[in-house]
Amino acid sequence: MDRYALIIDGGKVETPEYRAVINPADGSVVGQMPLATAAELDRVVDAARRAFPEWRDTSDERRKALCRAVADALEEKKEELARLLTAEQGKPLAKLGSRFEMDGAIGWTRATAELNLPIEVIEEAADGRVEVHRKPIGVVGSITPWNYPVMIGCWHVIPAIRAGNTVVIKPSPLTPLATIRMVEIMNTVLPRGVVNVITGDDDLAAEMSRHQGFDKMVFTGSTATGKKVMASAVDTLKRLTLELGGNDAGIVLPDVDIASAAEGIFWGAFLNNGQTCAALKRLYVHECVYDDVCDELVRIAGTAKTGNGLEADTVFGPVQNKAQFDHVSELVNDARANGGRVLVGGNPLGGDGYFYPITLVADVDNGVRLVDEEQFGPVLPIIRYATVDEALQKANASPFGLGGSVWSSDLAAAKALASKLECGSAWVNNHGAIQPNAPFGGVKQSGIGVEFGAEGLKEFTVVQTVFS
Repeated sequence: MDRYALIIDGGKVETPEYRAVINPADGSVVGQMPLATAAELDRVVDAARRAFPEWRDTSDERRKALCRAVADALEEKKEELARLLTAEQGKPLAKLGSRFEMDGAIGWTRATAELNLPIEVIEEAADGRVEVHRKPIGVVGSITPWNYPVMIGCWHVIPAIRAGNTVVIKPSPLTPLATIRMVEIMNTVLPRGVVNVITGDDDLAAEMSRHQGFDKMVFTGSTATGKKVMASAVDTLKRLTLELGGNDAGIVLPDVDIASAAEGIFWGAFLNNGQTCAALKRLYVHECVYDDVCDELVRIAGTAKTGNGLEADTVFGPVQNKAQFDHVSELVNDARANGGRVLVGGNPLGGDGYFYPITLVADVDNGVRLVDEEQFGPVLPIIRYATVDEALQKANASPFGLGGSVWSSDLAAAKALASKLECGSAWVNNHGAIQPNAPFGGVKQSGIGVEFGAEGLKEFTVVQTVFS
């Protein structure tokens, strides 16, 4: 059993205490996570602060080249990291699992390396010139979740260092090992102290957002925890980027191509076993196609095996942890008690792991917990509607606003309806498709700021207006 170490100032740092990281598929111990104390937190912040001036002053082309080198280094260790991801997170090694996550992380790193923030000239006259410069902020604290430990880690780290900041990343205590290894690999090409990793309990995240040595915090996770990060950052007025919970709605119009749409709906809902912030989590279907859409989704669900991620035919792994497993079970049981009709699934599979099958629940509506709350697991509620206005009102009746989708054969009508969804990303005949050159973020209680592309890169800078 491997005992992992913190990575501070380019080197491994042992801690007095460790905790076992558990494989959610069988309960075995994957490795030992170091538990950092306040002393290690101070030490890692100091390392990042000392590294910042030189990294800030490194040429833009050199930073770009080193980000490319990070992508190459991750590519070389892709299979090692993928297997570690499957062991601690549970997702399948193949299909849309750990190798898919690694390809996404590497692809995003390469795309982000090529981004630029040129000086913007907003006025040029005989008597003067006005320029807008983008400058790095300083030390960035990153707090990442357990659903995509490496890919979201790259989403946080790479734009931060591309813009000239240094980083301290803290992964979820449920999935810290691949992140530690990722940072160790990054440090084979980056200068010391540019990217560091610290691990520990959730309390450590609160200490980070309170710590005066951080200039910005980036957090991906639940809205409840995001509020705590924001509250902890108040005294130092840190800049924040928060990508928080979602309860994405999809609206199926009566003219939909059912066979084509059902496939997209299914994967939009169940990518990563539904453990995705921008998964489709509520499906509103017009009454004239309701039964046919339900039947087609049930058919697709019957083709996908839930099991251990190391088995070649596994499509969906376990729910990552017991708390989330219990939450999913509770929401399904509550829906059933309130008239919900379970079409497929609906009960744990048993065994040593947290296995819950793909579950479709019909005949529920707003006001049922499964519809109103974020399930973040392999369950989709399907709601019948009579008019488009009714569907839109119900879709928007949520404190969340991460993503939403419309499914129709009439692209113009679907796009017009999608524009009325109260969410940061809207898709037509798709759900959850994101790309590194397009900004992604939430409205309402789904977050502050955006990630990806030039707009995401700007989040890691401050503006300086130069008058000359």
